[in-house]
Parts: sequence; C-alpha cells; structure tokens
Amino acid sequence: MEKKYQIFVSSTYKDLSEERQEVMQALLELDCIPVGMELFPAADDDQWTLIQRLIDDCDYYIIIVGGRYGSLNKDGVSFTQMEYEYALSKEIPIIGFLHKNPENIAVGKSEKDGELKQKLEKFKDLVRQKMCRYWENPSNLGSLVSRSLVKLIKDKPRYGWVKATFLPSEDIAKEILALKKQNELLQIEIAKSKDKAPEGTENLSSGEDSIEVNFSVVAVGDWGLDKERYTEKVDLIWNEIFAEISPLMIDETTESVIKSKINEIIRKKRYKDLAKKFKKDNRTPAEFSITDTDFQTLKIQFRALGYITESLKKRSIHDKGKYWALTPYGDTIMTRLRAIKK
Repeated sequence: MEKKYQIFVSSTYKDLSEERQEVMQALLELDCIPVGMELFPAADDDQWTLIQRLIDDCDYYIIIVGGRYGSLNKDGVSFTQMEYEYALSKEIPIIGFLHKNPENIAVGKSEKDGELKQKLEKFKDLVRQKMCRYWENPSNLGSLVSRSLVKLIKDKPRYGWVKATFLPSEDIAKEILALKKQNELLQIEIAKSKDKAPEGTENLSSGEDSIEVNFSVVAVGDWGLDKERYTEKVDLIWNEIFAEISPLMIDETTESVIKSKINEIIRKKRYKDLAKKFKKDNRTPAEFSITDTDFQTLKIQFRALGYITESLKKRSIHDKGKYWALTPYGDTIMTRLRAIKK
C-alpha cells in the first residue's frame, strides 16, 4: 500500500525562506506532504493551538537552524524552540539541520543581541541531542534532507497517509474490529493463565513432592574398559527437576536436550554413593540415563501441570524432532524457582 508521509518543517522564516523552499521541493520530490508556516490556512484558532494540531498530524519533524533565534513568546522562548520541544514531547521522529559555518552567515541573517545569541546556542545544544546534520547552502540542504529523511523513514517507520480508495470497506473494518476485540480478550486470558494453574491440577503430584525414577548407569574399569550396566533408582523433587530443565525451554528445545539435563540431575544425586559402591570392583560410574518410560512420565506430568507445551513453530520438513516450550504459567513457575531473592 503506497503511503505518503506528512513532514513538519520548522525554522525561523524570513532569513531562511530560500532554504525552506529547497526543503519543501525536496519533500515533494519524495512524495511527502510538507507542512510549514507558509502553508498555514486562515483560522480562528490562535496560532499556537493550530501549530500543535498540525504537528500532532505529522509523521516526522524537521528543524532547520541558521543564525536567528526567532520571534519570542511572552516567556522569552522562540516559537521555533516551542515547536521543537512540543514535537519532542510527542515523541515524533526528529532530524535537526544546523548551519555548518555559522560565522559565514550574512550579518543581516544573524542575531546581534547578545542575549538572543546565547539562547540560540542553547537551542542548538538541545537540537544536537537528537539526530543532527550540518548544511552549508540551500541546495546542499535540500539534498541532505532527502537522504536523511529516506533513512529516517526506514529506521523509524510511521503510519503515514493513504488514499481513501485503499481503505478497507465497512464490512472489513467491522471484522477487523471484532478480531481486535477477540485478540484483546485472548490477551487477558493469557495474562490470567500466567498466575493460575489449570483446573484439576491440584490433585497432581508437584512442587516439593517426590517421585522415584529408574535409571541405568554404566560402570567402567581402568582405561574405560570392562563396562557393566546397572539399573538404579533415585528420588527426585518435581520443583528440583523443573528448575533445571525450564530455562532450556524459554524459547524451545528438543526432547533429547531435556533428557540430557535430567541425566545430569541424576548424576549429581547419585554419583558419590555409586562411586563408593563400584570402587570394590575397580569401576567408576560413567554414563547415567533415565529409562524412557520414566522420562515420558516426567514429561507428561509437566504437561498435565500446565508447565510445558509442544512447540508449534514451523521447521524444515527434514526436522522430525519433537520440541517443547514453556507455557505462560510454566514461565511464571520457572521465575519463582530461579529468580534470586533478597
């Protein structure tokens, strides 16, 4: 959909009329809609109210600074600075264009009053806090505005304006509104689900409850030879397991990665006592592996508790692995378990 962007051009007027003309031409060549004091329509509203309304309607704001501070309001602030600060407060993307060699500006286009010179320098310092470019002459300014605005539109896209013929019909607009409301309701439900366990889970083993897990361990002799496989058991705590595996699923991860992490948990729990047990046979525990049946039990339990869900992200047709991710509630449980408390 083709968009046109409305650009507010701010500056002192008489001393920069030629520069403003170049900028307006540059904006028109970019299919933008320039807005400035030379285009203000006659209106009953006071000028400042009108200027605010025009800035509100603009997508981007350009400030051109030469050698004049500009006409002042009753508080001694120039209207140019008022416009700039208002655009700043509205978080409208801004580009500032300052004269590169202010000492070369004609005397008639420069401030003579010492106080106004000081205010102009302070205003320049304010403009320099945002994106800023330096110009030398009107034609140079026009081309500089074109290049800078193209980049700004790319970096900070805005709504812009489109022809009425491109707008959706009334029926489509109603459908979009209905979908928007439906989305808002879903977002509310998702927010609620972050802190609420699914119904029925109060009767499931969880938290500090324990589960007996079967695993196999390979004991090896010197130089990794004389291997022997044993079947063992270990008591694990649900929160203990989930605290370890949940960070792996903040984005998503495969079953094999989850299984490897559980094997690490088992190894930490049983390594020392198994090392003593196998020492009499000159063997060392080397490989720990939870049985597939018990791994599936753990996975199903976490799914039943509402902690994890199968990932629905699209992947290559060659990727046949099963991926798991945290639910919003699972993310909350993980945070409670892993966040560092005072």
